[in-house]
Amino acid sequence: MTDAAVTAPGVSWFSRLKDSRVGPVSFMILVIMVIWYAGAVYLNAPRVIEQFERGKVQWTASQLMDKAWSMKRPILPAPHQVAVELNKTIFQKKITSKRSLVFHAWITTSSTLLGFAMGGLLGILLAAGIVHVRTLDRSLMPWIIASQTIPILAIAPMIVVVLGNLGLTGVIPKAIISMYLCFFPVAIGMVKGLRSPDPLQMDLMRTYSASTSQIFWNLRWPSSVPFLFASLKVAVAISLVGAIVGELPTGAVAGLGARLLAGSYYGQTVQIWSALVVASVLGMALVYTIGLIEKFTLKAMGAKS
Repeated sequence: MTDAAVTAPGVSWFSRLKDSRVGPVSFMILVIMVIWYAGAVYLNAPRVIEQFERGKVQWTASQLMDKAWSMKRPILPAPHQVAVELNKTIFQKKITSKRSLVFHAWITTSSTLLGFAMGGLLGILLAAGIVHVRTLDRSLMPWIIASQTIPILAIAPMIVVVLGNLGLTGVIPKAIISMYLCFFPVAIGMVKGLRSPDPLQMDLMRTYSASTSQIFWNLRWPSSVPFLFASLKVAVAISLVGAIVGELPTGAVAGLGARLLAGSYYGQTVQIWSALVVASVLGMALVYTIGLIEKFTLKAMGAKS
């Protein structure tokens, strides 16, 4: 291949697009949209055909697709139907309205952030105890791992009922459920991070007669920061799932979980999918925010970008 062919504008543009993040992401979005539209036709077609046969209407493939993509209560709504619902419930409603997805997203976000904060703090404290106390390492770690084998859908109603009898309602029960889910990756990641310093570095600190707290703050903690942020990215996404799951058994009237429940009760699949889209975007935004904080923190610590 000649140099002229390599540096041709079309080839260069395609190569830059392929090697960038935009190209692969755009391609995957296109593939998902095609599969989504095809799936909407496949799942909604039996109902549409039944309507055509009941009315003794001759139909074509284009009419079938058009009808499948415009049903009021489809089995699988088309992407443009979800987009219309998002526009109506985000941009055309006041954020204080109970029909606004912004309002419901904020209710869920508040529970998510509170549970994430409590779970992150609990995970760090448990990790510090496990690293410094051998008895906790042998006795507590198996219980931490075993705690995640219990399905959250099984214990969420119990948590809500018990805390309700104690007078704790609203955000607190949902935050507790989020904390239960998100403390685990933080604890496991921080145990790995706090044990990551080289043994020679530990010996050097002991040679300087450094105390346990000095070793922790000057060696263990800085070494664990990358592990911490990797764990926090997982934890914040799980915390969002916990907040949504926590809204399901409470009969909540606000929150993304409440929107999912209402949509399932009344067969409003478009409403369900719009709430799912908002939840996924919210999750990506939270993970991206943790990533930005990680970037600035590591830069302030002198890490190379």
